[in-house]
Amino acid sequence: MTAMPASPDDTNLTTADTGSPESPHRATRLWRRDLSHYPATSRRMAYLAIVVLTTVVLYYALYVQYAVATSIITHFHMTYSYFVWVSVIGNAIGAFASLVAGLADRWGRANMVVYGLLVAALLSLLGLPNAPDKATYLVLFACLSFIEGIVLVATPALIRDFSPQLGRATAMGYWTMGPVIGSLVVTVVTSSTLSFASWQDELRYSGYAGLAVFLLALFGLRELSPRLRDQIMVSLRDRALVEARAKGMDPRAAAAGHWRQMLRLDVLGSATAVSLFLLLYFGAVGNFVVYFSATFGYSEQRTNGLANWYWAANAVALVVAGLLSDRLKVRKPFMVVGAVGSIVVSTLFALRATQAHTGYYTFAALFVAIGVLTGVAYAPWMASFTETVEKHNPAATATGLAVWGWIIRAVVAISTAFVPVVVTSATPLVEHGAQVKAASIQAAPALAIIDAHPKLFAELEAYPPTAVPPALAAQAAREVGAADLATVRKAQPQLALLHRYGSQVQNAAAQGPEQWRTWWLICVAGQVIFLPFIFVMAGRWSPRKARDEAVEHQRVVDRELAALAQEG
Repeated sequence: MTAMPASPDDTNLTTADTGSPESPHRATRLWRRDLSHYPATSRRMAYLAIVVLTTVVLYYALYVQYAVATSIITHFHMTYSYFVWVSVIGNAIGAFASLVAGLADRWGRANMVVYGLLVAALLSLLGLPNAPDKATYLVLFACLSFIEGIVLVATPALIRDFSPQLGRATAMGYWTMGPVIGSLVVTVVTSSTLSFASWQDELRYSGYAGLAVFLLALFGLRELSPRLRDQIMVSLRDRALVEARAKGMDPRAAAAGHWRQMLRLDVLGSATAVSLFLLLYFGAVGNFVVYFSATFGYSEQRTNGLANWYWAANAVALVVAGLLSDRLKVRKPFMVVGAVGSIVVSTLFALRATQAHTGYYTFAALFVAIGVLTGVAYAPWMASFTETVEKHNPAATATGLAVWGWIIRAVVAISTAFVPVVVTSATPLVEHGAQVKAASIQAAPALAIIDAHPKLFAELEAYPPTAVPPALAAQAAREVGAADLATVRKAQPQLALLHRYGSQVQNAAAQGPEQWRTWWLICVAGQVIFLPFIFVMAGRWSPRKARDEAVEHQRVVDRELAALAQEG
């Protein structure tokens, strides 16, 4: 983390934060947001709530395009591969934006969040819905992904700053609800409104939500000064000691060498492992609409309704797991239980991918189980990861999160690019499946007539309509009848489309379920890889030893405070 020197106006800023009418520099609050004292619990909770709300609406804006993917593809006449590359390029841009966030911490974490949210809201409200062509849409989505990459780093850094270690998992549970609740908002809104709203309207709804939260964050969000946040705070009882130490700190010295300190197995390895663990989650965000449409014939609205079960269960589990992890003061047992359980249930889901008779509520039950188990693993992991970074250098928190943000976005980009490689059936089904289905219905009477006279129509197809030999034309009129021949002639556009794409779509429909099963099993493999990296992270396995460690830490804090009091 590149630390920001303490501002000479810290006192004024702190006064402004208390709402005192004596503050002469209210306008500076829109940019200078540092707090020179650790905030009271009520204000700390307010800041945390604003950060979580910001994360929710940003991911709502980012994920809504996947909920209306088939509509966007149709509107811009995209190929499925083009739409996939929109996502790949967006995630690649987001990956490097995460690194930028680590470098640009001197601008202020809160400022990156507040003004990044404004840009994202305007892109969703005015930019993407009015894109004139698919190239412009790609560029605008890349811009939105750039903002997401920055906020992906800045928001958990703020959560870490305002949450001592003994409450970290709960706070991170709420933060990890941001992407999940964002996904839930997407599916709830779209499943409720797609019957009358267009895909452009769905994007605009996210823009309006973003503007509303931007106004809240603009006037309400603050951050700790570098002198405060560059220390480890185990519990709120450390507040007096942290503030006393801050007076003699040099933030620039504390942040020296922070990038090098993050290039370690416990940071790089665990960040890569959790990115692979979340492959199924990213698949749910980006591919569920395509998967259920192609394999089970679900509409966008029905698929998004089904996904509600996953997101709702995941959101609840994240918070409950965080609370329990903080209560027991351990992270690793939760990660192991969640990961092992998720591997088992995700494997069951993958095996159902080839079974067309699998019911809606069977999938719903599987999604609830996967959502709960993923939440049990992920909220404690986020807490443990920030604690692992703090073990090396608490001043490098943003740097560690930037490394994690880069890796997770890179994994998403690469995995997204490989979906069409593994699931080759997706391209013909997405691009031509709806057309072939409609043509089959429209041309059904003509197909029945052709099937009744296959040899005759095979001979007729050998000639252009205007060059049919008279004898063959007379035979057709005699055997088929003028009315039925007129039916076949009227259906020629649909028959041509079926001739061109029908076999491709038919083969893809037959191959699709097994190909999707392969992809879901690759996601399960990512969860298996996650397990061994739990052991390299910071934290205790035993709740008893963790409690003893917390008691000993409090004794050390009390001794230091007593020593400082004697010196004072």
